[in-house]
Amino acid sequence: MTTLADPVAAAGASGPAAPAAPARAGRAGLLATAGAYLALTKPRIIELLLVTTVPTMILAERGMPSLGLVLVTLLGGALAAGSANALNCYVDRDIDELMHRTARRPLVRHTVTPRAALAFGLVLGVLATALLALTTNLLAATLAVAAIAFYVVVYTMVLKRRTSQNIVWGGAAGCMPVLIGWAAVTGTLGWEPWVLFAIIFFWTPPHYWPLAMRYREDYAAAGVPMLPVVASPAVVAGRIVAYSWAMVASSFLLVAPLGASGPLYAVSAGILGAVFLREAHLLRARVLTGDEPVPMRLFHWSITYLAMLFVAVALDALL
Repeated sequence: MTTLADPVAAAGASGPAAPAAPARAGRAGLLATAGAYLALTKPRIIELLLVTTVPTMILAERGMPSLGLVLVTLLGGALAAGSANALNCYVDRDIDELMHRTARRPLVRHTVTPRAALAFGLVLGVLATALLALTTNLLAATLAVAAIAFYVVVYTMVLKRRTSQNIVWGGAAGCMPVLIGWAAVTGTLGWEPWVLFAIIFFWTPPHYWPLAMRYREDYAAAGVPMLPVVASPAVVAGRIVAYSWAMVASSFLLVAPLGASGPLYAVSAGILGAVFLREAHLLRARVLTGDEPVPMRLFHWSITYLAMLFVAVALDALL
């Protein structure tokens, strides 16, 4: 028997509920689009850059800076790094299509158009500059602009496709957050941030070349002359060891002659540096003896090394 409630229930089941599926699809599409734009900024790279910023600010302050200053500096730095990475994706979209490692990037998958990626990267750069200029100082904002320009123009457009030294000199862009953080606190640049700059500068090749060893075929197929593409594994491993030693030596400049850090940092730098050098020499030994190298082991440790070293910088300044 049909009741008066049945048509109402039927209408509720088929009528009002019908738009729910398109609404869910719309939300899913919006989230997917937002995720694609976020992917353009390479968030994992930004995380590593910001890890170096806060300890530098603590060292500059010789204590904890105001939370507001830390937050706006981190946001400005994240926007600047996101701008540089999005513009890098725009310029490199042709070679990204040829590499397995970059096959899921938004421009390769056509989830973002090249024109939209370019506009997005430029807008992020403007926002970063304006935020840092208005909330910190002009020096920090100028350094952010310089970092974006150096990464996009000097590294991506000039060095990357022309020389095996691309990551050596291009890596200077990744050193800029320490200068920005120091400038945000002090309004100037002293010797200490330049030492931190040097540590990251010498850290970049032994961090990135193991990754390039792992994906050598990718870079070769794309025509990118990363050192592992144009040099033998023995040469690459030897240079990794050399830059590792330069990095560890640079890390001790904060203790002597500058005296900017104390015993906690000195001990930490010694232990972390010893482990890094051991991994670098093990990689070289495996290459020279003909064993299968395990470059990603050094790559992953290099991330841990940098994060822990800068944690030591912060803790030493706070204690």
